[in-house]
Amino acid sequence: MSYSVQNIRNVCLLGHSGNGKTALAESLLYMTGAIDRMGRGADGNTVCDYDPEETKRQISISTAVAPLEYKGCRINVLDTPGAFDFAGEVIEALRAADAAIIVCSAKDGVSVGLEKAWKYCEERNMPRFIYISKTDEDNSDYNATFEALRARFGNKIAPLVVPIWDEGKKVTGIIDVLNKRAYEMQDQKRVEIEIPEGKDAVIEEFNNALKESVAETSEEFMDKFFGGEDFTYAEMIQGLRQGVRELSLFPVLCGSAVNCMGSLMLLDDIVDLLPNPMEGNYHKATRQDGETEPFVVSPGGVPTAFVFKTVSDQYGKYSFVKVLSGTLTPDLPMVNARTGVSEKLGRLYTMRGKKATEVKELGCGDIGAIGKMEKVKTGDTLCDARKVVALKELPFAEPCYSVAIVPKTRGQEDKIAQGLARMNEEDPTFSVTNNAETHQMVLNGSGDMQVDVLVSKLKSRFNVEADLKPVRVPYREKIRKTVQKQGRHKKQTGGSGQFGDVWIRFEPQTEQDDMIFAEEVFGGSVPKNFFPAVEKGLREACAHGPLAGYPVVNLKAVLYDGSYHPVDSSEIAFKTAAQLAYKAALPEANPVLLEPVGELKVTVPDSYMGDVIGDLNKRRGRVMGMDPTGDGNQVISAEVPMAEMGSYAIDLRSMTQSRGSFTFHFVRYEDCPPAAQEKAIAEAKALQAAEEK
Repeated sequence: MSYSVQNIRNVCLLGHSGNGKTALAESLLYMTGAIDRMGRGADGNTVCDYDPEETKRQISISTAVAPLEYKGCRINVLDTPGAFDFAGEVIEALRAADAAIIVCSAKDGVSVGLEKAWKYCEERNMPRFIYISKTDEDNSDYNATFEALRARFGNKIAPLVVPIWDEGKKVTGIIDVLNKRAYEMQDQKRVEIEIPEGKDAVIEEFNNALKESVAETSEEFMDKFFGGEDFTYAEMIQGLRQGVRELSLFPVLCGSAVNCMGSLMLLDDIVDLLPNPMEGNYHKATRQDGETEPFVVSPGGVPTAFVFKTVSDQYGKYSFVKVLSGTLTPDLPMVNARTGVSEKLGRLYTMRGKKATEVKELGCGDIGAIGKMEKVKTGDTLCDARKVVALKELPFAEPCYSVAIVPKTRGQEDKIAQGLARMNEEDPTFSVTNNAETHQMVLNGSGDMQVDVLVSKLKSRFNVEADLKPVRVPYREKIRKTVQKQGRHKKQTGGSGQFGDVWIRFEPQTEQDDMIFAEEVFGGSVPKNFFPAVEKGLREACAHGPLAGYPVVNLKAVLYDGSYHPVDSSEIAFKTAAQLAYKAALPEANPVLLEPVGELKVTVPDSYMGDVIGDLNKRRGRVMGMDPTGDGNQVISAEVPMAEMGSYAIDLRSMTQSRGSFTFHFVRYEDCPPAAQEKAIAEAKALQAAEEK
């Protein structure tokens, strides 16, 4: 059935890996009858973690959609991965959701994952709840977690529940502060119980705090509050709903996904307090004339949908969309704002995990999927031809971890490239580049875990096994003094022989990638028609330097003398002679290795500054400056040799407990210090020896 936009809630679950987001989604599905038995992550049978890789690793790797129905509302739950390598999936879910539930564990308090989730919501002005999970497990401490949240985020943190716990601080039931009712779970069913002794004061205190928050949402409520009047339940809900929308209030709930405690109360609050798609995310759209305007979500508008995710598996390709305006129906012609091409929509589905259910339409505000849209990519806007607008693309972080990928069996490079291209449709956060110079296929991603998953999927989906190797550094070579040498090529066999004789002066240049060729030949000692052959020979020779076979740059070669034979001289002879002169001259011209240096910008919290700068010094980095960002972070700018950056993504993560991030871009080549030069030459020679075997 189709739901009106007022009765839709799109909610994403955010938080640190292992805090119970997938288990919470499972519990919400079970309590609303969407599934008839609860799956467990450890058993690999949950709705949201259906990919074989997720089952194997027991973590979420991609965002899954799990719609459910409750009190006449459709709630689309988007379960996101907590592992930071899959942050791109979180970015996709944030675009489709209108509110977030940040899940944090009663055992861990304020984790890095919670901080990051909070920051994502702040950047998007997104209304949010905090759900404290695992309250019934050993070593859980709801109070300590709640106090840590209050200390971190201030008085906007508003508890809607008071837990009931036993001697060991394990939560056995919860009290709804708003309704002043207590519940516990018996056989996964909610049962109302008497409010335990001694809890009245706490409930009263929290209830009064909520009333104060409600009073601040309007003049009328403020007058009523100071006049000593009580709010009605409807007024409390209205005030809380407004507080949540205006971000002056962040309700805290708690529970246990395993026995479903707190799940129904969470569902009640999602329906009562969170915004519907018309009140939710504020969108900006770019018209065809390049102007930007606010995009209004409206059921009566022309059909518009945003593709926030793509799934491409052996069953076909699904483009996940959020309908932002109008209604989508199968075969409806729509224009892709990115390409300007109009195409008919395929079949429409609602997805629950991997299960696709075909539907006749998708209404405004709803989330669903379109089948077999081959030309549509993640981040595209599908519009009516009468109003073509493009919504902002998804702001994925640029890849910062690179490895070379090679097939275990020779000759399967194409198979790897095709497999990665297919997976890139699903996951646009990684990229593949073929480096012509180092002859490597380089995979750039967010971290080692993402790369490991990609290699695993290549094997399981595309039946090709791959190995990972370090990315080779593209060094250069140059000379530091002028040397002149003769190159003489003479070959006499039956018939016409070969003869070429040149004198060439090799001079160092500043900043010049291409070799400069000049000639100062007097009296026709080398005829003009052989100059191109000499130049060609030198250019080919420059591809391999004398130290380690890297290309030679900053070089000027001057042909100033030579001799020729009227019959035996040929272009090939002069080309060979030029190369002989090059080989004789360069080792004597004081050659040196040049290494690529890049600009590094690292964003880290103040407390890690010392460690990060100390580590950069070990990497031969030069710190150029530091800029505070205003939110407790610093941006360190440094120049670091590329050779020292291979494992930086992983090292920075462990140094800063995943709080640091960085970008790194090539700037220029610099002379390589002696120790680094020796190491690079040894590695290049070992590589050449291995390839010759």
